[in-house]
Amino acid sequence: MERISVYLDGANFFHGLRTIRQNYTDSKFDFEKFIALLSKNRKLIQAYYYNASLKKEKNPEIFKKQQDLFNRLRQIPLLKLVLCKRQKWDDETGCHFRIKGDDIHLAIDMLNDACENRYDTAILISGDGDFAPLVRYVKRKGKRVENYYFEKNISLQLLRECDSSFKITKKTVNKLFYRGNQHS
Repeated sequence: MERISVYLDGANFFHGLRTIRQNYTDSKFDFEKFIALLSKNRKLIQAYYYNASLKKEKNPEIFKKQQDLFNRLRQIPLLKLVLCKRQKWDDETGCHFRIKGDDIHLAIDMLNDACENRYDTAILISGDGDFAPLVRYVKRKGKRVENYYFEKNISLQLLRECDSSFKITKKTVNKLFYRGNQHS
């Protein structure tokens, strides 16, 4: 049976959802069902989700929703939540925060798992073109790489490097949102 590992770029995923509909958020997305859908008839070895905590003082309500999401992710079997740092920076438009370390953690995990022969196929959920060299290297190790991406959030270079690529559509996303009060 084919062995897979899933590498999900959380910030890229959040922004991808927003390209489908501005009010979509990952806090009501069922990542467990999504990973099961990606696994199909294959054996899931490990799934990783990379992101960074928001600043509580910036918006306590959004911070709480994100922490609830992280707590839900921690309950998913075979999923490892990898939290990175947020770095503050200022410019003429004000104070901003950006995630630092998520891409390198994802790259190290995917490379290490390939070198340790932990999977046959890596599933990369990101549209970030910075991952194209990673994909090339993993393929040289004899591994396949599938890419799942949002149409308005994808690098053509990344698409060319992956063995196969699949667009995450509005129809797919709508099937995977929690309904009603479930996991509010």
